[in-house]
Amino acid sequence: MPPTPRCEVGLSLRHLEKNFGGVRALADGSIKARRGEVHGILGENGAGKSTLIRVLSGVISRDGGEVILDGASLRLGSPAEALRAGIRTVFQESSLIPALTVAENVFFDRLPIGWHRRLRIRALHRLYASLMVALGARWLDPSVKVAALSVADRQLLEVAKAIGASPNVLILDEATSALSLADAEWVLHQVRRIADAGSVVLFVSHRLQEVKAIADRVTVLRSGRTVLEAKLDETISEDDLIEAMLGRRLARLYPKRQGVTHSGTLLRVDGLRAGTKLGPVDFMLKAGEILGLTALPGQGQRELLMSLSGDLRFNGGITLAGRRYAPRSPAEAQKHGVFMVPEDRQSEALFLRHSVQFNVTCSVLPVLTRGLGILDLRRERAVALSGANRVGLDSQRLVNPVATLSGGNQQKTIFARALLGQPRIFILFDSTRGVDVGTKADIYRLVTHLADKGVGVIFYSTDFTETLHVCDRIMVLHEGHIVGIAPAEAWNEETLLRYASGQPLARTGIRPGAQNMAN
Repeated sequence: MPPTPRCEVGLSLRHLEKNFGGVRALADGSIKARRGEVHGILGENGAGKSTLIRVLSGVISRDGGEVILDGASLRLGSPAEALRAGIRTVFQESSLIPALTVAENVFFDRLPIGWHRRLRIRALHRLYASLMVALGARWLDPSVKVAALSVADRQLLEVAKAIGASPNVLILDEATSALSLADAEWVLHQVRRIADAGSVVLFVSHRLQEVKAIADRVTVLRSGRTVLEAKLDETISEDDLIEAMLGRRLARLYPKRQGVTHSGTLLRVDGLRAGTKLGPVDFMLKAGEILGLTALPGQGQRELLMSLSGDLRFNGGITLAGRRYAPRSPAEAQKHGVFMVPEDRQSEALFLRHSVQFNVTCSVLPVLTRGLGILDLRRERAVALSGANRVGLDSQRLVNPVATLSGGNQQKTIFARALLGQPRIFILFDSTRGVDVGTKADIYRLVTHLADKGVGVIFYSTDFTETLHVCDRIMVLHEGHIVGIAPAEAWNEETLLRYASGQPLARTGIRPGAQNMAN
């Protein structure tokens, strides 16, 4: 049996404040997190969650307020101070060092060094193996460079690294957002184990069902202020939490499409192979259709989407509107009207040091220049405003560096840029990962609106529920092959998981693959 939980207040945040220039990220952030409990933190992107986490992690200093751990006030002037206090954080964006190996990242602050000041590789690998066995974690090759890992594997490694350090305070920021169901369950099991052992656990997630399943108490932030503190029980509904986050009732999360018609084949894929994981695959996308793609991590979905967007060479045939389509770069794909919102927005889509305006307009700068290549700043501003308005991005933030935006607003920036190119095909690579429920609703409405206008949409998500609600048709990828394809109403979460795991069910009405790809 687990040890009896201790329920005294272990971590107390009192009236935290933080300003970035004229933007007040935290106005009154207050949390009381008890030992022995999992404390959920909810809020829209931009509500102050990430700022609060960075203050606790020593990444940024606070302008006001107090952090108290077990009765002692903490200064937290640097990450080193936070680590000395036993605070370990799994950030939403990876903090691993790409050039180092898996094992070197896990034990970075306690590497086994020999007398000759050289790393003892065998000893390091033994430590890594011992930790993975103790945690029951999915095995990742300790000698592989982190740069070669998928987003999901990096996320899993971040969690194992933090938990393996036996933290006094464990902070998880969207730690399950890119994981398979099995890996997410492992994370939740470890979270409960750490809390039962008496640690303080702060669990941040935009998946409300996940928060309600694992958290004992919850704090909701809105506009930098704590607006709700409550014990999670049957009296608190998801609608109550959403209303606290948004300040209003959300009438409908998933938009309802009326009278959907698909006007003909827009994209046809025949015998596509790419990399070592994908192919051959065959499918078609109709104009005005939202085609869902579901797969567990590492099944070839990245290779498929990168091939279609021009970022990966492939073999096989693709036709777009009846013409051969073989893009050699993302820029060439965009000239054909094919745009992708990538999986890792910060490393694959954004210029973090540049303004939001530049990130919106960078793909159309050539048409915004006058003679001698001089940029027409007035036209650029007008175009950026138009793009921002289409996606609900605050126009007052256009001059700010895009790195200062929340994850949801960074995602909206990428959407605004893509829409300027008037896409014929829109590819979404897990584009709602790590964004709040309000931004998700905005993305769903935007995707539905585009499809209603005849744009073909390929929608990949690690969230089975949203795939079922958003898409017209869903195909499942397993070991690089399409193992099932059918209208969305033919699927449920169980059948999606079974097919994605390579365990298809008999007599479901789900087609076994590409030979019936038009259905």
